[in-house]
Amino acid sequence: MAQRSRRATIYDVAQAAGVSKSLVSLVLRGSPNVSQARRTAVLAAIEALDYRPSQAAATLAGGTSQTVGVVIDDYTNLWFVELLRGLQEGLGEAGLRIAVSDRTLNAHVQADPLEGFLSTRVEALVVATEPTETMRYPNQIPLVVAGNRQRQVPGSDLAASDDALGARLATEYLIALGHRHIGHISGGDGPSALRRQGYTQAMLAAGYEPHVITVMPQTTEEHGYRGAQRLFEEHPESTAVLAGNDSMAMGTLAAARDRGLSVPQDLSVIGYDNSPLSGTHLLRLTTVDSRNRDLGLQVAEQILSKLAEPDRAAQVIQLEPRLIERGSCHTPRTTL
Repeated sequence: MAQRSRRATIYDVAQAAGVSKSLVSLVLRGSPNVSQARRTAVLAAIEALDYRPSQAAATLAGGTSQTVGVVIDDYTNLWFVELLRGLQEGLGEAGLRIAVSDRTLNAHVQADPLEGFLSTRVEALVVATEPTETMRYPNQIPLVVAGNRQRQVPGSDLAASDDALGARLATEYLIALGHRHIGHISGGDGPSALRRQGYTQAMLAAGYEPHVITVMPQTTEEHGYRGAQRLFEEHPESTAVLAGNDSMAMGTLAAARDRGLSVPQDLSVIGYDNSPLSGTHLLRLTTVDSRNRDLGLQVAEQILSKLAEPDRAAQVIQLEPRLIERGSCHTPRTTL
């Protein structure tokens, strides 16, 4: 069997061009500090040897990874699906790609989820999770915080949806349908806290008592199921539920089914985030569109802007959410 030819290395290119490995690295990085004669020799050697530089090797040699690091906190959270799609779309046009790290999943590996990205010399960082004191925030590269967070990162950009407004829109919609006993199943801090705030404001403004069930630390379907069970036990008069996100809304639908409640005839349910699942024929879930793809595009725009103008002032961008009406809401059977 014929052996496959060995792949050319940067050392082969240096030897063929009669230069040092470091000078080859300078040419690969597009450095202007190389004479035209030597640049021509290196490029000719690269073509003759069909050399394909290793991205990792180029990075270690002092180049950049053409990568933007993104730290999230839960791969199962549907909020990230459209955010990452918009982010990749926006960065892809500039020749950048994204690398994603799950802070919770990798907690046992490293204390600081940013360290791995910094060691590979990413172009920029996106923190799409709650910032912590243990994270080492770099000053030399752009950093954007995506989504509303409790802790601020000095000097960073922020891009988020108006979570309080979104929850208020959803609650006011249910009130306009005639619902008076509306429960809210919520998560912890950050966006969840603002959504609780918007819901509570709308209920109090209408003269109704808010009923919040907080389930922590995650906002999964299972947490939504448990929260809905508690709501039905503590407030059986509830005719509508605003869930903290679409995953929790799915758990609420399951809890309603197990209790013998029909949606939307007996119980109206609204989710949040307008995730891909919410629009399926099976769910037809009314939800708040937090415009996560647009958010990803906005984060990409902020990164590219900061790369072009490193000294520009930090930006805070807030997108306006909108309510998407589908088939999970109806007027209550009786107005109490």
